[in-house]
Amino acid sequence: MEPRSAETAAPPRPPAREHIIVRPGHCGGKPHIAGHRIKVQHVAVWHERLGQSPDEIVAEHPGLTLADVHAALTYYYDYREEIDADIRADEEFAGTLRAKSPPSLLRRRLA
Repeated sequence: MEPRSAETAAPPRPPAREHIIVRPGHCGGKPHIAGHRIKVQHVAVWHERLGQSPDEIVAEHPGLTLADVHAALTYYYDYREEIDADIRADEEFAGTLRAKSPPSLLRRRLA
């Protein structure tokens, strides 16, 4: 087998630690998968609460790789308390918005 030239070589892949990034002003400054707007907390919820396997997550989000999902889960387990606090805060915010919103037309008709 001939060695690949620089022109035909596969592009370099980022090291595993570069799958997850935190950039101010992007995804609310929360850790997310590089090149996507998918936060680590999203992957954690899909896996931990909805019971989706990494393969199922990749199947539902074709732009992600299995390495992306595993890196997000690794980050989640390393910073579990912080990510869980973010998830709780988002749930509380959503609950507050629901409580302030009038019932939808469908809910009014069903009532």
